Amino acid sequence: METPGRLLPPHFYDMEKIQRTRDELEVGDQDVFIVTFPKSGTHWMVEIVSLIYSKGDPTWVKSSPMWKRSACVEINYAVEMVKDKAKPRLFTSHLPIHLFPKAYFTSKAKFPFLFQMIYVARNPRDIITSLYHFQRQLPFCQTLFSFEQIIESFLQGNPVLGSWFDHIKGWLPMRDSEKFLFFTYEELIQDLKTSVGKICQFLGQELSEEEIGSVAENASFPVMKKHMLEVMEPIDLGHVEPFTMHIMRTGTCGDWKNHFTVTQLERFNKVYQEKMAGLGPDLFPWDQC
Repeated sequence: METPGRLLPPHFYDMEKIQRTRDELEVGDQDVFIVTFPKSGTHWMVEIVSLIYSKGDPTWVKSSPMWKRSACVEINYAVEMVKDKAKPRLFTSHLPIHLFPKAYFTSKAKFPFLFQMIYVARNPRDIITSLYHFQRQLPFCQTLFSFEQIIESFLQGNPVLGSWFDHIKGWLPMRDSEKFLFFTYEELIQDLKTSVGKICQFLGQELSEEEIGSVAENASFPVMKKHMLEVMEPIDLGHVEPFTMHIMRTGTCGDWKNHFTVTQLERFNKVYQEKMAGLGPDLFPWDQC
């Protein structure tokens, strides 16, 4: 299913339901949204926030798959889950700002009963690399795209949900809102425990040092990967055989260096500089590499 400048795979996305959710979703004062471009650390942030709400106790994340703890508001099978979730409700979304539920921007909720949003960004070179490996798992892919094709699709704004450049530039102006926390995947890698403390403060959750340490330990890549494997359930879309997705691969930064050729990197850097011109130098951690 296509929209101008965007490719929405019908196996997961239904534009009518996205529009209905956008117009009708009632946002509660305790809701938390985690918004990302695909392959930017969505699952990692869901695990962190889930563990924060359980004060570091991993029982919840070890017994329930991520998609049951945090409904993605635009996915076909998850849209109806939104209505029945108890508060505090945790949601994820890959939607660009212009498709996001209007209620987020029009709610009259006031502090301390303030729903909040965490946006996670990631080095787009690593996103491309992750997209390449991810799409190779999808059983309904008619063609497995080459790495070169993934790069070109990304640069032209045609991966899932369109342009990464438009996505991140659309959400960046929200950084000045008290409802909005901007994080990068690279910050989480660099100092997970400090990052957990910042997220706790943003969410108004008072955790002890021991509890923060437990969150960081259980949200570390090897532990989190083990938890996810333990609760992995086949995805049933109704029209293809149920399948499982291994959504965690390396949990590192810089794997793109093992994939990009010199020519591909020069092409990427040229387009990146053109698209991100005017935002200022060294705005993101990956601008220095």
